[in-house]
Amino acid sequence: MKTETFNLAVLGAGSGGLVCAAGASGLGAKVLLIEKHKMGGDCLNTGCVPSKALIKSAKIAAHVRDAGKFGIHVESSHVDFRAIMERVQSTVRAIEPHDSPERFRSLGVQVEFGPGSFVGPHEVSNGEKTFRAKKIVIATGSRPAIPAIEGLDRVPVLTSENIWELRELPKKLVVIGGGPIGCELAQCFVRFGSQVTVLNRGERLLERDDKEASAALLNVFRSEGIKVELQADPKRVIEAEGKTTLEYAKKDGTLAAVECTALLVAAGRLPNLENLNLDAVGIRYNARAIEVNDRLQTSLSHVYACGDVAGPYLFTHTADFQARAILRNALFPGSKPVNYRVIPWCTYTDPEIAQVGLTEAGARQNGTAYDVTRYDLKDLDRAICDGTNHGFVKVLTEKGRDAILGATLVGVHAGDL
Repeated sequence: MKTETFNLAVLGAGSGGLVCAAGASGLGAKVLLIEKHKMGGDCLNTGCVPSKALIKSAKIAAHVRDAGKFGIHVESSHVDFRAIMERVQSTVRAIEPHDSPERFRSLGVQVEFGPGSFVGPHEVSNGEKTFRAKKIVIATGSRPAIPAIEGLDRVPVLTSENIWELRELPKKLVVIGGGPIGCELAQCFVRFGSQVTVLNRGERLLERDDKEASAALLNVFRSEGIKVELQADPKRVIEAEGKTTLEYAKKDGTLAAVECTALLVAAGRLPNLENLNLDAVGIRYNARAIEVNDRLQTSLSHVYACGDVAGPYLFTHTADFQARAILRNALFPGSKPVNYRVIPWCTYTDPEIAQVGLTEAGARQNGTAYDVTRYDLKDLDRAICDGTNHGFVKVLTEKGRDAILGATLVGVHAGDL
């Protein structure tokens, strides 16, 4: 039987893959989309959507807790954790149709399920059938990295993928990792009533962000009762007499221990490369990503990669941005390089921390002379009225000029700005 041929085949139906598939089909291309699990990828199922729903409940819990400061006295502030998590899942279900196979088939995309892999330079399979495509996009996403800690494999471990299955609030939660995922979830759970400890190997929280923003978040965390241990190196997990204890080395090298009823690992992510059969077709990759050029082409020029599997930024909006660049480069003559100079990002803690362009550390590293313009929200009338005057705005400009190099925002709705 003759192998069916497509203009574009997409492996992975997460944010980047869906944009590629819908965009190419809308331009008249014959498109194949292969997904091994759920449509919508990490963003819909285990990332952006469920986390934002959880964060909303946590913010309401904090508002109720602080209502007395505004003259509103609430007699009961009971947290129904099961109801919170059911609402999270109902939110996912409400958005699911936007990314459903039915919707994409209605857009003209041929959707197939199964483990996508390369059979040849222009051939891909879903484990049952083989398809041929002139151009191919790898958009298989990433998964939580599990660090090599003695005893970790002998206890139940929560990650950003399975934490949504919880229905009972952990009494004592230990979070390994002080990046965006760890910080967002740590604050949620302390607001629901868990005792929360964050262990971070780095010198500060959110190490990619502005140093002053990290310090501001650390102060907020400690004021809310989150115990934060910086430069803490987890060594061993011990389970004895019905108790789970995590031993870690402190900054000075001494050993300490913390007991937990739940352990959340948020220590980075790994690209989903397994079973793609990349070696067989000569597509180069490393431990962090598939290697791509500035046109998002792999070592096979007709094969592209986008999203978490390509890096360098693991954001939904970056995957979208890259997917649109691939559509232009793969389907039209005259390819153009991608430019990441103005990629924004936000960590949805409270206050939110948003960044675009260079931080001060980045400017110094590049040898770029700069001026800083800073405004503290404690001086902003509206923020004072709302009781949300914790934070600041910092703008970096070229030395002696008005050209903006970057901006850091810490405050309520910083991500909206």
